[in-house]
Amino acid sequence: MDSRQQLRAEIHTLYAREHAELGEAGTHRLLDEARRWDLSGTLAAGGVLVFPHAGVKECGHQIAAAVNACLDSGVQRVVVISVLHAFSEEMEQARIRVSRGGDPAHEAQWGIQGTGVEGPQTWRADHALTSWRHFWAAETKRRGVQGPQVIERYPWLAAGEPERLPGINELARLCEGAAVVSTEDAYHHGLGYGDPDFVARYPDDSGLALARRSIEKGIDVLAAGDYWGWNQHCVVGKSDARDAGAVYRYIRGPLTGRIVDLTYSDAAELYKSPPPTWVAAALVEWKNDRF
Repeated sequence: MDSRQQLRAEIHTLYAREHAELGEAGTHRLLDEARRWDLSGTLAAGGVLVFPHAGVKECGHQIAAAVNACLDSGVQRVVVISVLHAFSEEMEQARIRVSRGGDPAHEAQWGIQGTGVEGPQTWRADHALTSWRHFWAAETKRRGVQGPQVIERYPWLAAGEPERLPGINELARLCEGAAVVSTEDAYHHGLGYGDPDFVARYPDDSGLALARRSIEKGIDVLAAGDYWGWNQHCVVGKSDARDAGAVYRYIRGPLTGRIVDLTYSDAAELYKSPPPTWVAAALVEWKNDRF
């Protein structure tokens, strides 16, 4: 097993442990805590909610807020537009080539993966929606409902041109009348993510202010529909949503975004790196400008 696949396995193990430690009571507590926000109207009006997929102890309430909003929105279908992580050398090199201006059509996995889609099945081993599924299962069980249909989609290599992605028109049709949510770890920072000593900051007020500025800059770029600019922002700001963000913005059209809640998740132990090594976890609301 190479280092990337080993890291993926360790992430899955970490999620399983954190979910077990939460238990039913802890999961319900986070779902109840998330009721401080009612974001269901945003989804019903064609907006988008973006939740993180970092450590569940730190950002579980943000994921739970998206689950609550979907279930309260009255829709019959939820489309989750997820990131797809590059957990192979081939995928990582494809990302690098595309970020340098290469044509994504030359890459083997270019397109949109997910439930019921033929072609590459890399998405099945991805961890991005593990906690989303955990909270969804817990809340639908508690409410005694099946809930709306949930469809997962994983775009790969939008490359600033989401309209070119194979499967984009089918995805747009699925999103009609549906609640659309996405996931993004918007800012990875510190020694474990390649930042030098003189740049790396701890996630105190100063570090979180740095994260907020980066995330808000990305919101402005994506709101403007600058898809290549968004791609490059994600490279510099170390966001994993260069594809997912471009796709939901393209499908939903003009959006206005804001950070609803911002916290962080320490990743030093996971990456076997000295601190500071952390991920900013943000719940972001995108309102549809057409409503």
